[in-house]
Amino acid sequence: MDFDFRAANPAEMDAFGELTAYAYGGAFGYGDDNLAQTATRPEWTLCAFDGPRLAASYATLPLTARANGNAVAMGGVTTVATAPEYRRRGLLRAITKRALEAQREAGQSVAALWASQAAIYQRYGYTSATAQIGYQIDSVDLQLLTPASESMRVSRGPVAQLMPEIKALYRSFIAQRSLYLHRSGPLWQSNVLNDNGGTHPIRAAVCRDETGAAQGYVIYTLVDGRIDHRARNQLLEIRDMAALNLDAYRALWEFLGKHDLVGRISWQRAPMDDPLAELLAEPRLLHSQSHEGLWLRLVDVATAMAARGYQCDGEISFSVGADTLTPWNDGSYRLTVSNGIAEVARISTATEISIDRKHLASVWCGRHRLSTLANWGLVTGDPDAITHADILLATRTQPHCPDHF
Repeated sequence: MDFDFRAANPAEMDAFGELTAYAYGGAFGYGDDNLAQTATRPEWTLCAFDGPRLAASYATLPLTARANGNAVAMGGVTTVATAPEYRRRGLLRAITKRALEAQREAGQSVAALWASQAAIYQRYGYTSATAQIGYQIDSVDLQLLTPASESMRVSRGPVAQLMPEIKALYRSFIAQRSLYLHRSGPLWQSNVLNDNGGTHPIRAAVCRDETGAAQGYVIYTLVDGRIDHRARNQLLEIRDMAALNLDAYRALWEFLGKHDLVGRISWQRAPMDDPLAELLAEPRLLHSQSHEGLWLRLVDVATAMAARGYQCDGEISFSVGADTLTPWNDGSYRLTVSNGIAEVARISTATEISIDRKHLASVWCGRHRLSTLANWGLVTGDPDAITHADILLATRTQPHCPDHF
């Protein structure tokens, strides 16, 4: 059977929405509330058609992510679905190969997605790049070892009024980090500001120092009757939180702890290197859990390695194993960083390090160090070169992406 691989046209977006609603059990909504249909432009899609019938869907959102201080164009892969009657025919592989070629042509040197099943996307070269830490703590258990300074003041206000300050704080907070997204209006709305049809009013508070300068924020919901506790039955759910310094971070948590009727404060999108456990008198009462986060793939190795930020100068050579989906990446490279500017060149000589594209993506974003992968037997190379590469490829923070797409 021959399939037509192409973008859906506007008249076909109803079918696009119906397929994703069916495949994901309504996770994207239904009808007019279907985000896959209403928030996806036809030109972002790449689908498989059996005559007029939509057999498989796929879309790439044009995103920008941080990469250790630099902005990098990212293809945000979403709404991937195949109708059950067309599965096991290789449609997703065929679409993925075409999509990677299109992403490369569009200058998107990395691709990322939220995986419905890890096994599917590991076949296509994706690696687990982030994890989200979930906290659930009673407000009475939020006892800090060291209080915030009295100069820090946290105050609430209308969300619309605070958003200019909050957006500026977010931009400052993510500037030197990795995999945080440049948030467009739709990303803010779907991930942070969605009030679930008015049932969960959005609240916001900003922390300011003695000069009045904003140093951090928290966006949250506060709902009664969600916790089985006779004195504290409210649930406070953090939607988003960022602080430019530790004092502001402490002050925001002190503010949250003053909600005396809250029996549970929940934050399910904390980064892997969040410091809260180090600040609490009894960190086990956070009931921390780690959840799988974003999955990442390098689309164009040379462009991606040159585009991310570096904290020191140096040079390494490495070879990347064969990849049938992106054969243009096969081969050997020399990465040279001088005055913070990276250049990547193809070479034909022997290299110091050998790595596959999946684990290179993990190193690129800072999820794993080369030496860790080498200790596991997943990377081979000269030990001294691997030690040097650890220094050259180090990131300031662990990668994190709190935003679904």
